[in-house]
Amino acid sequence: MKSWWIRTADNAMALELREVPIPQPGPGQVGIRIRAAALNRGEFIAGHGLHTAAAARPAGFEAAGEVTALGAGVTRWKLGDRVMGRCEGAFAEHGCMVADEVFAAPARLTWEQAAATTVVFLTVYEAVMAQGRLAAGEWMLVAGISSGVGVTALQVGKALGARVIGTSGSLEKLERLKALGLDVGLHTRAPDFVPAVMQATHNQGVDLVVNNVGGSVFAACVDAMGFQARLATVGYVDGQIEARMDLGALHSKRLQLFGVSNKMRDMSHRIAAAQALERHLLPMVADGRVTPLVDQVFALDDLPAAQLCMQSNQHLGKLVVSVD
Repeated sequence: MKSWWIRTADNAMALELREVPIPQPGPGQVGIRIRAAALNRGEFIAGHGLHTAAAARPAGFEAAGEVTALGAGVTRWKLGDRVMGRCEGAFAEHGCMVADEVFAAPARLTWEQAAATTVVFLTVYEAVMAQGRLAAGEWMLVAGISSGVGVTALQVGKALGARVIGTSGSLEKLERLKALGLDVGLHTRAPDFVPAVMQATHNQGVDLVVNNVGGSVFAACVDAMGFQARLATVGYVDGQIEARMDLGALHSKRLQLFGVSNKMRDMSHRIAAAQALERHLLPMVADGRVTPLVDQVFALDDLPAAQLCMQSNQHLGKLVVSVD
């Protein structure tokens, strides 16, 4: 079968298409015929830390497809089931998933939409619901709202009844997001958005910040927060992992700061997160309150072109590879 492999080369992520045997599921796994797989920035952009070793490994880690084989001990799934979930080596024609991390793909979703659900929705569930505790009537600020996480945070926030402010360097993207309910769009990549946020919130500040940008806007995010607000650090597309911290604001406003990452999670953590996602957020997808936004779809052979598209930051939402 075809399988893309990835490695770090000269401060970039190099792709190589290989012909490899079809993987067979081990105990507690299911084998799937992959129909679509989604790109994630952390794997394809050098310096984001998800892949630093020089040795190549199978590329991709989320997919959707049909169950074709069952490992020992798997009873929840059956052959032919339409599923989605984490899948190591997802940019291939076949793959294996841990059965306890597999989700039934909602019938209303295309293969491409289903493939674009798992990683982003797990991140947004923790940032906005589990730890962010966003409630109806509250204000949420999303720095870098045109990313996959940003767009999903917007949709989930609106489904919960919140009001959403988003920043982006693209006016065109902000205009498109108005159709998804964006209340206030701020055209900026700089940490200059605090006055506009305060004006929108009548000087109260926001209740939750989702920071996809990184250290360059961290201090401004803190300044834009209200009393007992929460801040989720999700990523650092700006490459800045250090930032000034105003301890006075942290103390006086009783702020709560947390990170959302999978880097140090073991399998028990991942399974617990999958179960929580299935209970609390995936029903919004199944009934249509939230729909994964797929910007462009590429053929499996065109994965390098999809990588270049991601590097150019021209997309809104998710980039997906279709596996015919």
